[in-house]
Amino acid sequence: MAVSYMDYSSPSVRFAYDLNNSTLFKKDNRNYINVLSIAQLNTLGNMSLLDIYLSEGNVVEPHIHQNASELVYCISGAVLVSLINPFTKELLNYLIHPGQVASVPQGWWHYEMATVDNTHILAVFDAPIPEFIGGSDLLRLTPASVLAHTYCLDEAKVKDALSPIKQTVFIGPPSGCMQGQVQGQAAVNPAYGNQPHLPHHPHHPQAYGHSHRSIAAE
Repeated sequence: MAVSYMDYSSPSVRFAYDLNNSTLFKKDNRNYINVLSIAQLNTLGNMSLLDIYLSEGNVVEPHIHQNASELVYCISGAVLVSLINPFTKELLNYLIHPGQVASVPQGWWHYEMATVDNTHILAVFDAPIPEFIGGSDLLRLTPASVLAHTYCLDEAKVKDALSPIKQTVFIGPPSGCMQGQVQGQAAVNPAYGNQPHLPHHPHHPQAYGHSHRSIAAE
């Protein structure tokens, strides 16, 4: 439990807030992120959230939250929550529907992709402000020469491949991206890769409490 030193008699204390007034990032009218932290609601304590709207194929870019664990709750639509377990070196994929959740431990590399239009999710954090390190920043700020040297790659090809990334992406593909530029369209299809999923019905008796392996076996 967070320790609060707030003066609850102060006229500056706030107990309610409209997230529509706090947009963190907006790609377009169907893809945007609202944020709630102690900066917006000073009585929150040790919690915060991102209110995320996505259309099919849009992705909250690969990233980490260095200061918090995350619980992803699906309100509407469907979202593929993918994370890399750094201890087992596995890519884990969980397709969740309304009423279902996926947990991302603090500092783990992960991303979320909407598999249908009108997807709405909440990302809840155990920190007063959710810090974010996006893969776009790591890629664009690391010199191409370092990437090429470290991984034995062609520097010119690395530089050319990463040149379109000019700023933090947040929700990809970026606006204005031509269809031919997107090389990972198959990733939108939930039939790919190592992808266990929860039963679609949120009240299914097998929908909760299973590990990755037991879900995959269902």
